[in-house]
Amino acid sequence: MDMGLDRLRGMILDMAQLSNSTVTTAIDAYEQGKDVRAKIFDCSEELRILQDEVSELAVELIARYQPVATDLRFIKSCMEVAYGFSRFGRYAHDIADVLGMFGDISGCDKSPIHKAGDQAKSMISLSIKAFTERSVELASKLNDMDDIVDNIYTDFVKKSAQNPGGDLKCTVSATLILRYLERIADHATYVGDSVLYIVTGERAARK
Repeated sequence: MDMGLDRLRGMILDMAQLSNSTVTTAIDAYEQGKDVRAKIFDCSEELRILQDEVSELAVELIARYQPVATDLRFIKSCMEVAYGFSRFGRYAHDIADVLGMFGDISGCDKSPIHKAGDQAKSMISLSIKAFTERSVELASKLNDMDDIVDNIYTDFVKKSAQNPGGDLKCTVSATLILRYLERIADHATYVGDSVLYIVTGERAARK
């Protein structure tokens, strides 16, 4: 079974690297006004395929070896984490799609997106590190980071509602992107929750 677990771990790390670079590319491209939809779509599809392969291997390992304790928790968590990494790709594609929907948004204020994007990218990196090292301490930091992204999103929506005369294209495009970033942050937090489950067997209490 050890060889199977190593293979599963390697597949998860491949997904981690790809999902991280996909989200970073999508966010940077939005800020720079670059159309990278085709590239991000390909990466998103690759992540979806990898997720299916992780699930198939995980089910095979459970059926063949009937693992218990930490090994079983690790295998089950790999399926959850693979789903999270696949969602990173899906939301990255959604972010890249915004330029296609709204066209030139170079005149819009992108500072909230820049701030939330940097936080989301940091959360992805931290969630990967926490999973790789099985560090509950690192994973526990993700909840507070998630709150920051949530607050940026809700503050923007509230301010936009109080200023109905603003540029509609800028407001709607930024709201969409911030929502996608908020969901990316959520999934990074779920990866951290999986680390807690692997190490302790406990599930994190959700807000």
